[in-house]
Parts: sequence; structure tokens; C-alpha cells
Amino acid sequence: MAFLSRVAGASGVQRAAAFVAAAACSVAVARAQAVERVAIVAAKVLVASWDGEQVVDRGVVLVNGAKVEAVGPAGSIPIPAGTRVIDVGERWVMPGMVDLHSHVGGPGGDINDMVFQCNPELRASSAVVPSNRLLDRGLSAGVTTVLFIPGSGTNIGGQGILVKTSPQTFDEMRIREPGSLKIAQGDNPTRWGYGMGRMLMNHHIRDTLEKGRAYAAAWERYEQGDGVEPAKQLELEVFRDLFGHRTQISTHTQMYRLVLSTISLMRGEFGLDVYIDHGEWAGYVAAPLAVQMGVPAIVGPREIDALTGRTPDTEGKVISVSAEYQRRGPMQVGFNTDAPIVPQEELFLQASMGVRYGFENDAMEAVRGLTIVPARTAGIADRVGSLEVGKDADLVVIGGDPTDARNGVELVMVEGHVVYDVAVDGRRF
Repeated sequence: MAFLSRVAGASGVQRAAAFVAAAACSVAVARAQAVERVAIVAAKVLVASWDGEQVVDRGVVLVNGAKVEAVGPAGSIPIPAGTRVIDVGERWVMPGMVDLHSHVGGPGGDINDMVFQCNPELRASSAVVPSNRLLDRGLSAGVTTVLFIPGSGTNIGGQGILVKTSPQTFDEMRIREPGSLKIAQGDNPTRWGYGMGRMLMNHHIRDTLEKGRAYAAAWERYEQGDGVEPAKQLELEVFRDLFGHRTQISTHTQMYRLVLSTISLMRGEFGLDVYIDHGEWAGYVAAPLAVQMGVPAIVGPREIDALTGRTPDTEGKVISVSAEYQRRGPMQVGFNTDAPIVPQEELFLQASMGVRYGFENDAMEAVRGLTIVPARTAGIADRVGSLEVGKDADLVVIGGDPTDARNGVELVMVEGHVVYDVAVDGRRF
């Protein structure tokens, strides 16, 4: 049923009248009106801060415009007169989820330009389609931010873009561009052209990174007043952001030796901000080095692995890939879908499977892997990933524990606007 609202600061008669009137409407009314403040009252608020408070029981999230204004126990947060109060009863509230591996920000499916093996100048942003059906489905499951990236047909497929999934214009959706530089070390590029092997793959990547480092250094010297202005090279512009640590490399990398190469080459040799994307097939064996080098793992779409044919005690055993990274940590571990490989709306299910097969969740690690971990990994934790004062009011009302697949999303708010209400919009999947 739709959530009922009340107006704070009114008399008892006025409250009763407001309650009766609200019974005939839903949060759709709040969505249609310009309300300066909204207070969401819930049985449990999952704050998911990086190093602070994680959970508030019987809590309130006060939203002022597009930002979170206050979070705390219901009795401790003053609710100004005129505030629209949305009481969700025994439901929980959590931050909007963040997926750092999505291909459905555009028309759907991989976007590849396989003329050259290295295409750092290409931009997925030119293919963004606001309000597309697949983003809408993800939004209805609580995914409010995605990294829309090119496919893995070549070693360097181009630049991703970080966007909100809410129905907005392109400029309103955009969080940061470039959102990442997409590099692929998996088997996909070997299918292209002349059947390139992994040794040549690493040569292509290293050669391009060396050119990019020299280009970024030349511009830095010029901007500091030392030397002449370099000639602009569009294919290398992204490296000014990379070596300036304003964006990251997201790597399609799986199996141990490829994950090892990601860490040692991109982080160790070039000092770039990089994270493991995919990371399956024993890639977790490199977790101790990843911890040492400060490289997070955003695991998916494969969340489980079967240890067949290894040792008698592991034969046929099903394990959680994310749990194996976690066990060898401590390290930052998050989840992704590689949508549409796993549908965007099943991001929370990726975490649920991780927990089912061994991912430790005693301190809300799975929820953090859906929220603050990917936000920090992408360098956007100042805006999203937790319900903290001053951050974007991106929040999700859910039936209970988000890692329990039996709980459904009831309401989604992005930047203070209710953009999905199950009572009005229905289930989309």
C-alpha cells in the first residue's frame, strides 16, 4: 500500500484531517509537489558511513531539497513545521546502490569500436539514453548510480561516465566524466583481429600508458609555468585526469595472472588509481597484494565459483568469489552486475549470493559493498554511498535486510525527489 504522510507542527485536528486526506493518496503526491523538506521515519536506517555510524534503530532521515540534512534516532531530530513526513513503518532505509560495471546506460548491450586495440579517446557518454527502460528497472530495485562503460572488445575501450539512473536530462544525470578509463585484460580482446595473446595485450596497454604519462607530465609542467604549451592530443587527454588522480581505471580482469598484472602494471608501475573489475577464477589469490597496493575489488558478474578438480576436500564445493577476497583481506570489496549480463535490477542479489556462500556480513559489509565501497572506489563518496549530512538525498526504502532476496524495494528517492513508488508504479520486474 502507499505510504501515508503527515505535516509536522500542526494541531491534533489538523493532523487528523491531514491523515484522512493522505489515506486517499500516495507518495506520488509528494513527488508532484515542490516540498522543501521531507522526513522519512523508518524502523531501521542503514547509514553505511565509511568510518562512522552504520545503523540507527527507529530513525529519521531529514531531507532538505536535494541533500540529506540530518540523520538520527526519531526522538533526537527536530522536524520543522511544514515538513512532509513519510512514515514507512517497519521498513528499512538505506543509501542508493552504486554499480560500477554497467552497459545499459545507453541503448543496451556492449558499445565497442574495434578498429584499434587501444581507443582511450572514445566516450560512452555519447551513447547515454536518459530514462531508458533498463535503467528504470534498475532504479526500481534501488540502483541510483551506475558507471556506464564501453565493452571489452579491445584492450582500451574508452571512457565511462558516472550517472544517476533517475529520469532526468543528460546534464542532470551526469555525476562525473570521465567516470573511468575502461581497460580489458580478459579473453575478449584475444578474439579480435589477429588472435592477439596476453603478452601483446600487456604491451599495448603499457605502451599507451607510457604515452599518456608523458603527455600528462608535459601539461603539468606547462601549467606550472615550465615549458611551452603541448599540442593537444585527444586520444591522450584522459590521462591528464588519470595521472591527476581525478578518475580511475576500471579493469575487465579475471583469473589470477590477469589480476596480478592489473595490480603490478597499472598500480605498481604507473601509480594509477585502479580497481579490479570481474576478478573471478582464482583472481582472489592476488588479494594480499591488492591490499598492500590499495587496489579494491568490485566483483561480478560471476559471484560464485565451483572448486572442481582441485583437491579432494574442495571437489565440487561452491564458494563466494567476494568472500575469498574478503578472507584474504582486509580489503575493499564491492559488487557489480556487468548489466545486462546480470540484469541491473539484480545488483542487490549479487550481494545476497555472496552472503549465502560465505561473505561475512556481521558489520553490514554486504550493504557497504553495494554503497559506500563502490562510491569510495570511484571517488564520488562526497556525494553518494551513505546517508550522511550534506550528501545527495539518494535513498531506498526496502522491506528489510537488503541482502535477503525476499525483501523488495518499496520507494526510491534521488536528490530529494521520489522517483519510484511501488504503490504507484508497480513492480517492474
